[in-house]
This record gives sequence, C-alpha cells and structure tokens, in this order.
Amino acid sequence: MPEVSISIGGRSFDVACQEGEEQYLHAAAKMLDDEAQVLSDQVGRMPEARMLLMAGLMLADKTASVEDDVAAVKAELAERDAEIARLRSMADKEPERVEVPVVPESVTDTLAELAARAEALAASVEEKTA
Repeated sequence: MPEVSISIGGRSFDVACQEGEEQYLHAAAKMLDDEAQVLSDQVGRMPEARMLLMAGLMLADKTASVEDDVAAVKAELAERDAEIARLRSMADKEPERVEVPVVPESVTDTLAELAARAEALAASVEEKTA
C-alpha cells in the first residue's frame, strides 16, 4: 500500500492509499488545502485539528450545494422526459378523422339552373308589371 505525503494548511501529512489512487488522494488533498488556505487567510493560525475540521466542513458545505444542484437538474430532466413521453404518446395516436360533406356537382348544377329560372321568372314578372 503506497504512502503519500500531502500538505494541508502548510502542514505535511503521510497518508496511505490503495495502489493507483495516489492522484485522487492528491486531488482531494488539494481541495482540502484550498479550504484551509481560505481559513488561514481569514482567521490566521489555528490548531491543526480545528483547521482540518473547519476546512472539511467548508468542503462538505460546497459538496452539499453541488448535490442540491445535481438533484434539481435531475428533477428538471425527469420533467422533460415525462413531457417528451407525453408528446411521443400523442404522436403515436391515430389522427382524429374529420369529414367534410361534399355537395355533389349535379346538385350544384341543378341549383344554378333553378337560380337561372327564378331570375328569368322575376324578369318576366317585371316586364308584365311595367
């Protein structure tokens, strides 16, 4: 099991880790060190245990915030997935059939002929009354 030396808050620590996880340990130590640096800049020197506790709590707070953001994004994606499923189900349905009655051409011709006869009758009645 490899042993890695990390620095947090200006203090060195020797930590054991699994083979191949050294880079992850260095990355985690860097995040913790960044938080410890913020504390050091704001408060100044403090006992090692308190510095590690406070830096860990600050890091945990950031992690909780990120987890809340991830949960919100997942909820939004779930809503979008539901909307997509609803729209897809609508697309799979047969379209509603709408029938529009069509007047046969023979009826149109007959109505035109009747209109012409009515106009002719009206014209002849006008001639006789004039």
